[in-house]
Amino acid sequence: MGVCRDKPDDWKADIAQSVDLYNQWFLRFAPQAFRKTRLSTIKDVSDAMSASQDLLDISVSLLKEDPSLIRTLRMSTCPPLALDRVVGLAGVTQNLVRKMEKGQLPPRMSPTDLDIQVAKIIDTLAKLLDRDIFVWVEDGREPTQDEKYRAAAVVADRLCGADANPIVRNAQEKR
Repeated sequence: MGVCRDKPDDWKADIAQSVDLYNQWFLRFAPQAFRKTRLSTIKDVSDAMSASQDLLDISVSLLKEDPSLIRTLRMSTCPPLALDRVVGLAGVTQNLVRKMEKGQLPPRMSPTDLDIQVAKIIDTLAKLLDRDIFVWVEDGREPTQDEKYRAAAVVADRLCGADANPIVRNAQEKR
């Protein structure tokens, strides 16, 4: 039998100390990781909104030109969609969506099949677009600066949470 294995009450002080050390580290590291990640995601969201005419013009040619836009578009839906959920709802190949997330297109997919599958993705995302955030889309009008900023901030926060959590987790494992 291991040392103290039969005395769990002796563990409580060690557990408390371990939790305290982790909490202190987290308070120092996590906010920095989140802020750094948020800066890059705000730029990504702003670029995606500009490229898509503030989400008024999401087309097959746009996503083929910049496949990585799918990442921002997934977080622009209600609810935000995981990669695998896009695959299932749109009925497209997982390889296509994974490649797009990396800013690429599958090299062996025929141009016709690619157009069909990207159109399915766009249809799915358009149905689920978060109309409470993108209030101008329903009317087909240009957003005000405040509306644009608010929407970009919400989507950037969604992306940031998705990006920052693994960063914190990986840093904790290194620690």
